[in-house]
Amino acid sequence: MEKYPPYTITDKMLNYVSSIMKKIGEANYFESLNRYPELRRKTRIRSIHSSLAIENNQLSLFQVEDVINGKMVVGEQKDIQEVKNAYKAYEQIDKVNPYSVDDLKKIHGIMTYLIEEDAGKFRNHGEAVYDGDVEIFMAPPHKLVPTLMDNLFNWMNEVRDTINPLIISSVFHYEFVFIHPFGDGNGRTARLWQTAILAHWEKAFTYLPIESMIKKNQNEYYKVIDNCNKAGNSTEFIEFMLKMIDDTIDETAKTTTQETTQETTQEKILNLIKENPSITQTQMANALGLTRDGISYNIKQLKDKGIIERAGATKNGMWIIK
Repeated sequence: MEKYPPYTITDKMLNYVSSIMKKIGEANYFESLNRYPELRRKTRIRSIHSSLAIENNQLSLFQVEDVINGKMVVGEQKDIQEVKNAYKAYEQIDKVNPYSVDDLKKIHGIMTYLIEEDAGKFRNHGEAVYDGDVEIFMAPPHKLVPTLMDNLFNWMNEVRDTINPLIISSVFHYEFVFIHPFGDGNGRTARLWQTAILAHWEKAFTYLPIESMIKKNQNEYYKVIDNCNKAGNSTEFIEFMLKMIDDTIDETAKTTTQETTQETTQEKILNLIKENPSITQTQMANALGLTRDGISYNIKQLKDKGIIERAGATKNGMWIIK
């Protein structure tokens, strides 16, 4: 049982770390995430949907959003409970100590509430991964799990001030999946905990949907884990995860810019309504230099969010901001 996780720092890792840190330093779209709660909520929902989908949760992105919004959803009860649990767990990211094994157990307890009998407790039995009837991975014996987890967390605490958290979190992610400390929910917990480590280092990572990029590259994700299991070190996985983070920042920049533009338009519409509650959509279009369809789309978005409603007849009615 090694006290120090085996891996090698490569030029590829250093290049990715440099790229990520530069983008984080320059990216004003993270300011948009701080400014617009709706954007933060959307990225959080994407994270949850993707992480659960990797583990074969069958709910769509829209169904996941409905569950989180407290709406009725037709689906497997286990899938619905997983969404509720994951949302509560992700809401704890700011409150946990990512270098505490006890806090990790608490998060796993939330993540697997009403699903796993031993929620929040290390497994007391052997675990293996199968491809059909063929065993492709045997996790370490359950009696070694407490020591292996203590070694991992002791290492993280020892190097937290000397090794970049991008590296630490990626090493943790692989080692956690390898140890497989819980009977269920290991993948979900590993992905959340990597985000927690990064978020406590740099706030911008709190709502960065890295899980969505992993989902897009799911086959490679599992292949790299298998390669590392055979190699006996996490080098290839660290490189893979750093690429996922780097790609996620690029994609988030694009989508956030688009959604921020929409949010800004809706803010302008609300200001027009405050100035003139009886304003028509045609008047809004003229004032903002937009098409009538563009105004209608944003009005519908504001209505669906429960922010505004129309009182009275179409021509003589008044807009009410709730």
